[in-house]
Amino acid sequence: MKTSRILISLLTAATVITVANAQSTTPPDFSGVYRPINAFGPGGGAGRGPRAGGPPAPAPGQPLPPPTRTAPLSDGSQGRAPTAPQLTPEYLAKWQAMSKARIAGSSENDNTAKCLPPGMPAMMNMAYGMEVMQTKDKITFFSELNDALRRVYLDGRKPTPAILDDPTYAGYSTGHWEGDTLVVETVALRDNTYIEGFTPHSDQMTIRERIRFVSPGILEDRITVTDPKALAKPWETVKTYRKMTTPPDDQLREFACAEGIEHAR
Repeated sequence: MKTSRILISLLTAATVITVANAQSTTPPDFSGVYRPINAFGPGGGAGRGPRAGGPPAPAPGQPLPPPTRTAPLSDGSQGRAPTAPQLTPEYLAKWQAMSKARIAGSSENDNTAKCLPPGMPAMMNMAYGMEVMQTKDKITFFSELNDALRRVYLDGRKPTPAILDDPTYAGYSTGHWEGDTLVVETVALRDNTYIEGFTPHSDQMTIRERIRFVSPGILEDRITVTDPKALAKPWETVKTYRKMTTPPDDQLREFACAEGIEHAR
């Protein structure tokens, strides 16, 4: 009888451990709509906070403004911020030429004014909001800004030579779970986008992200950008987002960019 009780106790303990291990390996569910906390530096708030170089973003439920062709506070006239990516001499010269054109009022290098996708990692700035849609094999990020889209494949697939030879704005992202953290690698990125602001990069840029909940409803994305041609060293930044749970903040609006630009003329 005593031996039977010991065996039952051992089996019960083993079952508890097995269940606990299974629970600990279950990835978190990121699904939902998020708004930036620090998209434009401290004080961005949970909703649509002030945008750099422009008036406050509209209140929830109000129409989104058309993209602007001018951004006085981000044209480079005040130099590069200490936290900006450290560029190689070749790419610093490119940035200086673009800054000179922007200061003169040109929108030649302004992808937003052209209604082009923000690209990566700029897309994760989430200027307005983003919806995350998650399944076992794929996570999709849908941005309210210019209706940009990116997919992260979780089923073990790798980019083929054809994919690598056909770069896109969002690039090609694959990921895996390390405990409760989603680790994402992004390659095959077009070189006509910008790392942040209008910092240029080459076609050799790759991005690594570590995405996790740091507290209930608060999502963190630790981003590392590597570009041996354009960057003197890898550039790192951390973005945080708050999950929206009440209407209308928990829904995104269509961003008819081209229509907005036409009306602004």
